[in-house]
Amino acid sequence: MDSDEIESKHKESNGGKISIKKSVFMALVISVIASSLVAVFFAGSYMSLKSDQITKSELTEAIVKLESKILKNQQAPTEPNLQPISVSMDDDPIRGDQDAPITIVEFSDFQCPYCARFQIQTLPLILEQYVDTGKVKFVFRDFPIQNSHPNAMPAAVASECAHEQDKYWQYHDTLFENQGVWNKVELTSAITIFKEFATKLDLNQDQFDSCLDSGKYIKEISNDLKDGKSYGVTGTPGFFIGNEEIGFVKINGAQPFEAFKSIIDSQLNT
Repeated sequence: MDSDEIESKHKESNGGKISIKKSVFMALVISVIASSLVAVFFAGSYMSLKSDQITKSELTEAIVKLESKILKNQQAPTEPNLQPISVSMDDDPIRGDQDAPITIVEFSDFQCPYCARFQIQTLPLILEQYVDTGKVKFVFRDFPIQNSHPNAMPAAVASECAHEQDKYWQYHDTLFENQGVWNKVELTSAITIFKEFATKLDLNQDQFDSCLDSGKYIKEISNDLKDGKSYGVTGTPGFFIGNEEIGFVKINGAQPFEAFKSIIDSQLNT
């Protein structure tokens, strides 16, 4: 039975008010959750129904509340893990003074919207106040989550191909600043866009295209993934702040600048 049939069936008995059975409502809610890939958050009912039927406006309100709850759970950062651990920088790109006393190691996914938010909103403040002043160096390690971000791996490979030509950070910034251009297109279209970014950055096009098409750095990126998982990274962005002497503090999610400032200042004063 489609929505028009539901409306016709109930118009007379409910004075023109659209209503549907609770079972249909539950099916719709489950569909919303499945399409959002976050069914884990629907562990229990968030509302109780006092009758066997609900109106269309009640259905809409319920779905809005559910989506809000899902978004809140997705975005909610967790408290920093203050138990220091040992973290490797591998040979990944570094921003800042190599001898800076504190290091931030980020595990990130170029297609992750929260990673883009960190790069655009929070990282500039970290660069200005800590990296550019020689207090912190920033290391970017790849953590592409392929099951939900199919273009993340080729984006990471593309960034490494740009690194070959000493333009890693320019390409890194371009990917995040233009995430909306390539994050929802098919893989072949995304690769074409990545090559266009290389053109705009005046990279050697033949070298870049060959590098990207060959998947040259997939093994390197997979090593980052393996390391991240061994450090307890389960989502992106994930950060580790510290140095080899004092260890690294783990911080999860697109936290505000103040969360990073508090940890960095504390470590600088140790």
